[in-house]
Amino acid sequence: MDLECASQETVKQGLLARGWPPIKGFSKHVKTKVFEFFSHLIKLGQDDPRRVVHSLKAGLALTLVSLFYYYQPLYKSFGVSAMWAVITVVVVFEFSVGATLGKGVNRGLATLLAGGLAVGAHQLANLSGRIGEPIVLGFFVFLQAAVSTFVRFCPQIKARYDYGLLIFILTFSLISISGFRDDEVLELVHKRLLTVLIGGLTCVIISVLLFPVWAGQDLHNLIASNMEKLGIFLEGFGDEYFKMPEDGESKEDRPFLQGYKSVLDSKTNEDALANFARWEPRHGRFQFRHPWKQYLKIGALTRKCAYRIESLNGHLYADIQAKREIRSKIQETCTTISMESGKALKELSMAIKTMVQPFAADIHIENSKSSVKNLDTLLKSGLWDDETDLLEVVPVATVASLLIDVVTCTAEIAESVNELATMLKFEVVEPTVSPEKTETGQPKIGIS
Repeated sequence: MDLECASQETVKQGLLARGWPPIKGFSKHVKTKVFEFFSHLIKLGQDDPRRVVHSLKAGLALTLVSLFYYYQPLYKSFGVSAMWAVITVVVVFEFSVGATLGKGVNRGLATLLAGGLAVGAHQLANLSGRIGEPIVLGFFVFLQAAVSTFVRFCPQIKARYDYGLLIFILTFSLISISGFRDDEVLELVHKRLLTVLIGGLTCVIISVLLFPVWAGQDLHNLIASNMEKLGIFLEGFGDEYFKMPEDGESKEDRPFLQGYKSVLDSKTNEDALANFARWEPRHGRFQFRHPWKQYLKIGALTRKCAYRIESLNGHLYADIQAKREIRSKIQETCTTISMESGKALKELSMAIKTMVQPFAADIHIENSKSSVKNLDTLLKSGLWDDETDLLEVVPVATVASLLIDVVTCTAEIAESVNELATMLKFEVVEPTVSPEKTETGQPKIGIS
């Protein structure tokens, strides 16, 4: 008996010995994941503290409209319809003022229009008698749903009023169907409209008065920041490209050479911010009918330039590189083009940020165009002899061609920024100009 008990105890200890490590490992894995999750949340708040403020504002708005349920006199007035105010806050309250206003206006107008049409449809259906009433109501529900759904395919409508059409379909259908069993249709519409307006106004007031986040300001800063990122890359590209491996450290893992990549995928964000900004009232330096389309035009040209820069970046790490002798023939000219284009983009970025006329950028663009002419002369004169391997020449010629394209793109961006400056009457600040000399001995305009 003692041997049998000892044997069972040994088996139990063996099972525990085999089962405990996996349990311990799983527990450690869960702790690691939880720690990473909360670390990620903390980083989100640190990257943009406005996210924390927005979360608090959303909680405040939801708490305020919840009083319609908690406070008995208000609950007696609205009853269960008060829930629509809570739902409105949940779906309408957005990060920026423009997004909140857009959704609020869409929801309010759609509810008003759908409620009015639903009441009219209910009155017409009553004239058809008890048998014909559901048929008429069903026809109106089908008609409005089909037409509204088809209209949503229109790009202009979908961009600004898609949410409103969804609410229109929902409200018309709910009121029409509910009215078939409930004779108090007007009271139903009145309560629904009033609670939606209360919820929407709560969102708008809190969004505008408490630490507002303006989509227009974000778009303005995003366009300027994108140009600055391209300028930073171009200012450092010349030295990085013409530096041979033995000259120093590796070209990889350079943060200033990677910043431009966020510009390539910025279209969706820019379009969304422009759409929200159109709903915003006048604030700060931004008027109600601010030329947001011009910002989108500048953004599109900036991405066009970023695509050229993406190609230039690929040549930094290409397997086939030209010899030092071939590179040296165009090194000074290409470095000047890259440097001047980068300075021009950074000046354009600063001009947008400060809303000052970009005279300094025009000077750098003229300098880069002058260097382009010199580079064109060098390319036509021939950079190689008969014994040179063409595979070593092609990368250098490609980089030169891309830099010429970058100058063209920079000039187009500058033209669009000048158009924006004219529209908004940017402040005029004359730069101090002094002559310098280029590598060919020709006069070069500089800023002292």
